[in-house]
Amino acid sequence: MPELNAHPCKLILFEDDHLLVVNKPAGWNTHAPSPFAGEGVYDWLRHREPRWATLAIIHRLDKETSGVLVFAKSREANRSLTAQFTEHSVSKSYLLVTDRPVKRRQFTVLSALVRAGKRYRTQPAGTGGERAETRFRVLETAAVRTWVEAEPITGRTHQIRVHAAESGFPVLGDALYGGTAAPRLHLHAMELLLRHPTTGEPITFTAPAAFEADAKLQLREALIDPAETNAFRLIHGAADGWPGWHVDRLGEFLLSQAAKPLTAPQLDRLRSLLDATRNTQHAIRGVCHKILNPEVRKTSPAEAAPQWVLGDAAPERFEIRENGVRFELSFSEGYSVGLFLDQRDSRRRFLTGHVAAEFPLWTRSAGLQSGAPHVLNTFAYTCGFSVCAAKAGARTTSLDLSKKYLDWGRRNFALNGLSAAGHDFIFGDTFDWLRRLAKKGRTFDAVALDPPTFSQSKAGGIFRAEKDYGRLVAAALPVLKPGGVLFVSSNAATLRPEQFLGQIESAVANAGRPILQRHYAPQPPDFPITREAPGYLKSVWMRIGGVE
Repeated sequence: MPELNAHPCKLILFEDDHLLVVNKPAGWNTHAPSPFAGEGVYDWLRHREPRWATLAIIHRLDKETSGVLVFAKSREANRSLTAQFTEHSVSKSYLLVTDRPVKRRQFTVLSALVRAGKRYRTQPAGTGGERAETRFRVLETAAVRTWVEAEPITGRTHQIRVHAAESGFPVLGDALYGGTAAPRLHLHAMELLLRHPTTGEPITFTAPAAFEADAKLQLREALIDPAETNAFRLIHGAADGWPGWHVDRLGEFLLSQAAKPLTAPQLDRLRSLLDATRNTQHAIRGVCHKILNPEVRKTSPAEAAPQWVLGDAAPERFEIRENGVRFELSFSEGYSVGLFLDQRDSRRRFLTGHVAAEFPLWTRSAGLQSGAPHVLNTFAYTCGFSVCAAKAGARTTSLDLSKKYLDWGRRNFALNGLSAAGHDFIFGDTFDWLRRLAKKGRTFDAVALDPPTFSQSKAGGIFRAEKDYGRLVAAALPVLKPGGVLFVSSNAATLRPEQFLGQIESAVANAGRPILQRHYAPQPPDFPITREAPGYLKSVWMRIGGVE
């Protein structure tokens, strides 16, 4: 067997030069179902590391099915694995749990599958539809539950679920096919046997099922290495089954947020999260709750401050880690704590210099022959983007309308051993300073535009995300070098992605500059996008050419 590469991320089971094998968590798509949906595991991986840029999908798992999933990294692997799956020489073993009686110990179902709306149904083989064959074997029965091994000889969508349901034992949690309600679908791809694409040796990948574990937490645990990152979202409202309620882990503390005081079930859930880490290396010390007020501008810092409900209270300032970078947070400085967690992947792009597959942040055409890249971070807040870019070797200019937050940004620089002396911190209005910088002939290799949904200043006037992005981009383009990267982001929930991109692209076109590359990025997977909790964060990275 090829040597296993070590990965701190629990998602990765195996990697060599040709294969990447993951243990996909339940509740995560294999790939994005639509252009502006949340990333699937394939999209997230392919855009995360340069060595994964050529990943190819060979097979798929349903969103709610967990387990072993293999991707090809090389052309040889793509050809070999495609042939193996087509010839049905890959052996796949799934584990399912049902609460219905299974009358036979071992049997095979052969049928044709036909789509019927969101579902599939069977009809006799040879009468149209796709041929589907599944072998079933009962492994164990205890109380009212039965564990069944399922071996799909063919690989059709919903095949195991349909064959199990039509054989009288729908999978536990499979509401679509008549299964009893459960916290998750009890179907797991536990083993995959194939031939290595270059050596031809048989190679087996396995992942044990964990049906009783919290699927929402498993998703976070698969993505996040606690040694590198201890700040992320634990509960994202309706997407995680708790409408109107959000819980963030911030280092040693939990921050709960809702429009109302905590309910008894919410308080019990917070206790369980606290207890789950007790006596561990990454223990949670305390929990606080903040009541959200839609009238943000009319809320005083004292009114916006969270109230402690469990465990220890946090000090006035405390630290968290994100991708190995240290940031200072505070629960007593107003509506936000000092870092927007949904921008974690954006900060990582500045840190790694890698935007997406075949989209490096820096190129020689962006003028880097003259030295370190120069980043302009507007609406800088506590300078998160600037810190990450500076750690990667860039010179940064941070621009914000608050001296307090710029000072906070300087402390974030110091936390990471970065001297603020080599970087600029400018107090003032973004629109005003973009005009000044352009007049002085200042240009940058990257410009970050992540404004608040609404802002107002004497110099820049009123900014509303729904209609003013074009004006902001037009003001920023004169300071962006030809071949430079423009990063634009918005958390305005009422602004549709199409409108957001339309404003930006129109402004670029009106400036007579071409878009050489573009990558749209939704919010990260710990902020899942569902029908019940639509996406709100929109980010686009564009490499912009010179005036044509």
